[in-house]
Amino acid sequence: MKDKIRVAVLFGGQSSEHEVSRVSARSVLENLDQDKYEILPVGITKEGEWLPYRGEYKYITSGEWEEEARRDSDRNYADPAKMPFSAKDYLYGVCGGPVDIVFPVLHGANGEDGTIQGLFELAGIPYVGCNVLSSAVGMDKAVSKVLFEHAGLNQGRYIVVKRPDIQKNISEILEKVQSLVGYPCFVKPSNCGSSVGVSKVRQPEELLKALKIAAEYDRKILIEEYIDGREVECAVLGFDEPVASTVGEVIPCNEFYDYEAKYIKSDSKIVIPADLDEETIETVRADAVTAFKALDCAILARVDFFVEKRTRKVFINEINTMPGFTSISMYPKLWQACGISYGELLEKLIDLSLLRYNEYQRSYERKL
Repeated sequence: MKDKIRVAVLFGGQSSEHEVSRVSARSVLENLDQDKYEILPVGITKEGEWLPYRGEYKYITSGEWEEEARRDSDRNYADPAKMPFSAKDYLYGVCGGPVDIVFPVLHGANGEDGTIQGLFELAGIPYVGCNVLSSAVGMDKAVSKVLFEHAGLNQGRYIVVKRPDIQKNISEILEKVQSLVGYPCFVKPSNCGSSVGVSKVRQPEELLKALKIAAEYDRKILIEEYIDGREVECAVLGFDEPVASTVGEVIPCNEFYDYEAKYIKSDSKIVIPADLDEETIETVRADAVTAFKALDCAILARVDFFVEKRTRKVFINEINTMPGFTSISMYPKLWQACGISYGELLEKLIDLSLLRYNEYQRSYERKL
């Protein structure tokens, strides 16, 4: 019998999306084929500790996993007698032995922004998801916008503000918003996800408060034009020849698809496929692949758009290089609508990542 593939599944992490990651990870863990994979869950606490977890998956969502992991783990990940040790030695120690691939089900800073991907690169261990570069620029919405513009994608008007500017140059910011962006507008942290720290600003008097909220999460803040449009999303899979899924529409229960509408309330609706004409759907799909390639993404990403109600013009909003994997998340649901089950999707992601690892080796000894 063929040996099982050892998959380390990371969850939690040091970001504002720690709780979302735990929900995503539970869904991944429950849907991985246990006949094919040896599954090694590893939780990262908000304080940055890495804890192997061998308990029931339901306790990951509730947060009770941490207490059990601390009780069961001796946390002797590196033997000082065997110094010096490498990043690979440490990761193997955390996982209780060698692993074939890491699945970092981590959202936000320190998990989706290229930092942990760099650790895997140093360790020489295959991992699921985009590489360091595409993870970093995909996380930074301001940088993404520059690359999207270069790729010829339509997007709304925007300005970038740094945290120190809020106190020093608020009058100048107000003038720029009035002349370049207009009201209403959206204010959001440049490096954050799950709509954390996002505010809709309807008039100038509300701008300072929104900037301060966003500044709690990032030093770089985006102020974006409001587009009266339908919110649609498209999933992309692959690397050298990426393919796009069908298109889904989000109908939020709140005024916009904020954190509460995504994860707390159950009234938001997802329509797959979106009720759009075929030409618009194909434009979204093509633009999703263009955005994926523009950031040099690989394996997976979800690309979010607005379809303006008045003109049906498609505007790119942002890209997510490790989209949500909860039971209600759009990425797996889009592929389910295309005939790929959740379990099959996870298998494709792992297989593609192992293939990508071999293809992307940069060793001088690599043979063509």
